[in-house]
Amino acid sequence: MKAFLISGQLVDIPNRCIYPAEIKVDLGKIVSIRKIKRIGDMPYILPGFIDAHVHVESSMLVPSEFARLAVVHGTVATLSDPHEIANVCGLEGVEYMIENGRQVPFKFYFGAPSCVPATPFETAGGEITAADINKLLERKEIVYLAEMMNWPGTINKDPLVMEKLDLAKKYGKPVDGHAPGLKGEMAAKYASAGITTDHECFTKEEALDKIKLGMKIAIREGSAAKNFEALIDLIDDYPEMIMFCSDDKHPDSLAIGHINELAARAIAKGKNLYDVLQAACINPILHYSLQVGRLRLGDPADFTMVQDLKDFKVQKTYIDGKLVAENGKTLIPRVENKVINNFQTSLKSELDFSLDPQGNKVRVIEALDGQLITPEIEGEVRVLEGKAVSNPEADILKITVVNRYADAPPAVAFIKNIGLKEGAIASSVGHDSHNIIAVGVDDSSICRAVNLLIEAKGGISAVRNGEEKILPLPVGGIMSTEDGYQIAAAYTAIDRMAKEMGSKLQSPFMTLSFMALLVIPDLKLSDKGLFDGQKFEFVDLFLDPKPSRTG
Repeated sequence: MKAFLISGQLVDIPNRCIYPAEIKVDLGKIVSIRKIKRIGDMPYILPGFIDAHVHVESSMLVPSEFARLAVVHGTVATLSDPHEIANVCGLEGVEYMIENGRQVPFKFYFGAPSCVPATPFETAGGEITAADINKLLERKEIVYLAEMMNWPGTINKDPLVMEKLDLAKKYGKPVDGHAPGLKGEMAAKYASAGITTDHECFTKEEALDKIKLGMKIAIREGSAAKNFEALIDLIDDYPEMIMFCSDDKHPDSLAIGHINELAARAIAKGKNLYDVLQAACINPILHYSLQVGRLRLGDPADFTMVQDLKDFKVQKTYIDGKLVAENGKTLIPRVENKVINNFQTSLKSELDFSLDPQGNKVRVIEALDGQLITPEIEGEVRVLEGKAVSNPEADILKITVVNRYADAPPAVAFIKNIGLKEGAIASSVGHDSHNIIAVGVDDSSICRAVNLLIEAKGGISAVRNGEEKILPLPVGGIMSTEDGYQIAAAYTAIDRMAKEMGSKLQSPFMTLSFMALLVIPDLKLSDKGLFDGQKFEFVDLFLDPKPSRTG
């Protein structure tokens, strides 16, 4: 790689100043920074953006394709928890992510998944043992122990949880947290176990509680969970404790923007430029000891050039001195991607989704747009020809989770706020175990949407009145090997169809994917049944005729 010079207005975050500079890059590193006179309209040079917590798999793209889209928005690195593919394929899935990411000039930093399977209350396809975590933490590509979702086990010092936390301490690597709603004494116990971050806060008070315990807060704004508005004011007083993350970002969203969007939104709210860039570019490097450049002499030449410091429209992105994106176009070439999967279930029949009424009222999952929490509410049963069925007029629809790893009866329940007036949608992207999740207005549509995914061995689907769309996801049933922009376009089309079918959600398929996430309260559905995420136990779908709790 030849040495080159580049000039612009350098944004010096530590010293909180901006000055015209000429940067010399040689062998992928910054070898000189020289102040110069300003010449006309010069672009701004700043460190590359970093996503402090993301599941690459949720983009429905393999890492090499994720990188091709992310660099266009000035992203140079991610802290990536590969527990989605690990839940499907175990250690082989983690190895797949590392090897695939190595093929492109992008800085993927992976975590060792700490909770695979996520709970014993669902069927997963893979397991990451403590011995596996030990092997992973030995590797330089694995820089942290990924989100410890088992906060009850952490607080109560479960031996297996403690073994995993001790391994992180042994290797001197930080531990990511996952404790939605945890405050006070329980949050203190959680933090004291060595948990260093959390991306699940949904109120300022909760996040402040954790900051005071020394935990860094990753402000999340993904395709489904959106906590930016609730948390961004924390940056005023605690800029060194804040990072930005997407957690889960679908391909259509990634094609439009990434962490640069959060920086722009923060500036629009009047936040200090240097505080914002500290969170977006610097804090993840410091917290995880990343080999990512900070625009200093001797650093890797990782930086982005933007048109202004308001919208952060990216003109160029460099990683290790290599130009990887320019003027909205990725310069990372596509690579060959192999396929791994674990999909064993057989085609279903309509009868598999029929439900005998056992009372007049049922527990109903309430989906909230932009949130992962799902309150439990009470709903009236609609009975047709002796069966409990969806009630589109009341927006109480049948939801099912189908075990994809073996033949087993589907779990069936009811959900509100999906909004479909016809047909059904289904997905084999179902956090965390990635069984098939479907919602629909009738059993026939639900069955067809599910069977489309079984035939394809994974993907997302929508059906209505004979019309069918499917986006195949052959890698683990959760990712595609195809061009990221083509997948974004295909996803946009099927997302539009779901909305034409009546859904008012910002991201119907992303919301659907979290309805089996048992570690987020209150009411969820696994392939084994309806689950209370507060009590951590299964509950009956039908309520007895006596007055029942509502939410």
